[in-house]
Amino acid sequence: MYYESVIKNSMVVAANGTVNSDIGITNGKIAAIDSNLDGKHVVNAEGLVALPGGIDSHVHISQPSGPGVEMADDFETGTRSAACGGNTTILPFCLPEQGQTLREAVAAYRKKAEGKCMTDVSFHLIVNDTDPVTIGQDLPALIQAGYTSFKVFMTYANLALSDRQILEVMAVAKEHNAMIMVHAENEDAIEFLRDKAELIGDTGPFYHAPTRPIPVEREATHRAISLAEIAGVPLTIVHVSNGETTEEIQRARQRGLKVFAETCPQYITLTAEDLDRAGFEGAKYVCSPPPRSAQEWPKIWDGIQNKTFDIFSSDHCPFRFNDSAGKDAPGARQSFRNIPNGIPGVETRLPILFSEGVVQKRISLDHFAAITATNHARLYGLYPRKGAIAVGADADVTLWDPSLTKPIRQSDLHHGSDYTPWEGFEVTGWPVYTILRGITIMKDGQPIGSPIGQHLERGVADVL
Repeated sequence: MYYESVIKNSMVVAANGTVNSDIGITNGKIAAIDSNLDGKHVVNAEGLVALPGGIDSHVHISQPSGPGVEMADDFETGTRSAACGGNTTILPFCLPEQGQTLREAVAAYRKKAEGKCMTDVSFHLIVNDTDPVTIGQDLPALIQAGYTSFKVFMTYANLALSDRQILEVMAVAKEHNAMIMVHAENEDAIEFLRDKAELIGDTGPFYHAPTRPIPVEREATHRAISLAEIAGVPLTIVHVSNGETTEEIQRARQRGLKVFAETCPQYITLTAEDLDRAGFEGAKYVCSPPPRSAQEWPKIWDGIQNKTFDIFSSDHCPFRFNDSAGKDAPGARQSFRNIPNGIPGVETRLPILFSEGVVQKRISLDHFAAITATNHARLYGLYPRKGAIAVGADADVTLWDPSLTKPIRQSDLHHGSDYTPWEGFEVTGWPVYTILRGITIMKDGQPIGSPIGQHLERGVADVL
């Protein structure tokens, strides 16, 4: 058999186990995983590890961010950065602007992405209202059209839903087999603590962290799980930052509930002390939930190792630092509450986890593949087309040099932000090829070719 292209002599982390093998690709699909394959185009991958193309199911790109504030990434820069970080699919969030219906928002968001994507994309919906059109018409229609996951917020004044509203959204998810994602932080508690901090002059970037303490996240997680139990739906708790919240998820599972969980690189590498850097530098690390103490890192690792965490995402939410439309927005230097919330990370997610997880022998290659690709595809209705190296799947493959060691540098990255929170962080193990449907889109850290990314309609979660 002669294939269009062949990846030769790599260690293949395949769906049915890890083997030293070749991968034969035809018509953008994996056609064979075997030895001694021949093809028109050959990539010699000796000494490299072939992993399923990364799926980052939690990124924010070209999303409305408030008056005068702009995200640093559009679909061109965001997907380019994702590809250079070893990803072949990303799932950003579609947020309706003021006065826009959910269906209008999706149409406008699709237009923003059209023709610009280096990776494949699919959109989660953000539900910030429960009016009759949203609940009765738009959500059901969009689920049928392949938008099978949506996110609700328990924090942020312009996004947070009440418990009753969350239950109404969950009822739609139950009827139509959609996946609910929850940002779990208690908005009333945060506002109480913010007001107290500002009264005594605690207004610098550091105070973003103590005004969103662990109990704020733990309580909201418990409440979100309780609401899902009442509604009778599975749910995913996103960006879990600490051990106590992890324990809430474990207790729910022990009761037989379907609760899925996500964590991120910032919760195993950054701390609240990073927000206390000189001058305004701490603003670079403002995200929610905030980084915790280093004492929480082993608890998150325990959750990764015991598979409490199904997925590892970036929560990429990029703003420029030296920009009045970014972190240095009007009022940001006067109060932490005015600093745009979020950090860039789509390009560094996989290298950080490979280095800290696989190289440090905390997790296996198989486990790495599961929490960076396979489980994302299963949770959000893309499996088995995406997320695994298997015959019949899309030929989405990332080739890794497991011994390449170098620090993360902003000057090497491809996002639209002007900084990385991990400047100087040394990493061993880097992606050196990213292959999307058989076509190389990144080689040796640099993007290649024209945007070939497609929009993906999704089915029901494989785990429902």
